[in-house]
Amino acid sequence: MNAKKARNVVVVGTQWGDEGKGKLVDWLTESAQGVVRFQGGHNAGHTLVINGVKTALHLIPSGIMRPGVKCFIGNGVVLAVGKLFEEIEGLEKAGVSVRDRLRVSEACPLILPFHQALDVAREAAREQGGVQKIGTTGKGIGPAYEDKIARRALRVQDLKYPERFATKLRELLKLHNHILVHVLGSRSFDFGPALQPYVKDGEVQFDAVYNEAMRHAELLKPMIADVSRELNDLHAAGGNLLFEGAQGTLLDVDHGTYPYVTSSNCVAGNAAAGAGVGPGMLHYVLGITKAYCTRVGSGPFPTELEWQKEGTPGWIMSTVGAEKGVTTGRFRRCGWFDAALLKRSAQINGLSGLCITKLDVLDGIEELQLCVGYELDGEKIDILPLGADEIERCKPIYETIPGWTESTVGVTDYAKLPANARRYLDRIQEVTGVPIAMVSTSPDRAHTILLHNPYSAD
Repeated sequence: MNAKKARNVVVVGTQWGDEGKGKLVDWLTESAQGVVRFQGGHNAGHTLVINGVKTALHLIPSGIMRPGVKCFIGNGVVLAVGKLFEEIEGLEKAGVSVRDRLRVSEACPLILPFHQALDVAREAAREQGGVQKIGTTGKGIGPAYEDKIARRALRVQDLKYPERFATKLRELLKLHNHILVHVLGSRSFDFGPALQPYVKDGEVQFDAVYNEAMRHAELLKPMIADVSRELNDLHAAGGNLLFEGAQGTLLDVDHGTYPYVTSSNCVAGNAAAGAGVGPGMLHYVLGITKAYCTRVGSGPFPTELEWQKEGTPGWIMSTVGAEKGVTTGRFRRCGWFDAALLKRSAQINGLSGLCITKLDVLDGIEELQLCVGYELDGEKIDILPLGADEIERCKPIYETIPGWTESTVGVTDYAKLPANARRYLDRIQEVTGVPIAMVSTSPDRAHTILLHNPYSAD
């Protein structure tokens, strides 16, 4: 019997995504034997900086940068196989071994070209109809999850059976081409170069999709696995697991700023369902949060600042923080830290501890504002409401906290942070009720302050 008791950690974003989860997953992987993605698709973008070299990942778990660690794509992920292999090939060119360490759940729903066509056409239809766009990445994530929920999805396991795949594909194309042509008017729509090989007269073509899928199938087959079984076996053998969330809590399809959300559950509890493990195997939940707030795309943002005017706090956050989407290239909206929002995230995720990232971005800002609640329709509340309509009406209640002029870049000892930086972090802990376990002081792996290791016994 193995004497080592395994310990597993879940990493989730606590804001609207882009909190810096990739760096922390990479850092924590030093203590893990397996790293798992459990939701989302290639709309995620995790950037790692190791010894000054930047790597962007979208589907493959960030733990792939640590030699010898097993990486898993769980059943909760929607998979664009072509994008997966683009990522694999890019990593291999950089000398990273991938195919012998990556395992892909056979239960992952596939993202196919008609999903992307639907995504793009719907956003265009919203805009033309005068309705505010959701702000999707246009990568087919939502339509792929729709097929999953409707119990008609093509899944990774279907790639092993060409005739079965072809039959299901024809049925899906019949349905989705009807929507494209007769509901969304796709025959008059320019889908752009990425979809051009698959679309003719507004309809996605069977042969183009099928032939590409069969080519991908041969490449993917060696990596297809019963991920649930392998994770449970690894845990039983004493291996530590790390569950890597994508997006952020306030983009969760149930608990976020609906309808301006993603199409999956981003919260910690979904690590169990999206990977095929029991919830009792989730021992510590680390919430990643920026020292300020950002948001990509549409939707309410109570503490949003003017970020395009040079010299303003919002501009400093945007420029010093390099706030531009890894996946989309879109600039992120920026604003003050929202502790009332974080209280909601702590409640939903059952946070064990926080990791504050990008503290160094605030260096030199004379005064900081910390949102501790809102005024909503004349009433004061101390936690973010549910749903976009109420959040849109929230007026933030701020506390002013003195800033600091000293540099925090690269600091690895909490005691060496400027006194006002420590006061700022202490106040975040007090208002949210969640202890800070880690602080990141630059994108580099090494620039991390450790107050409590999530892999240590509580």
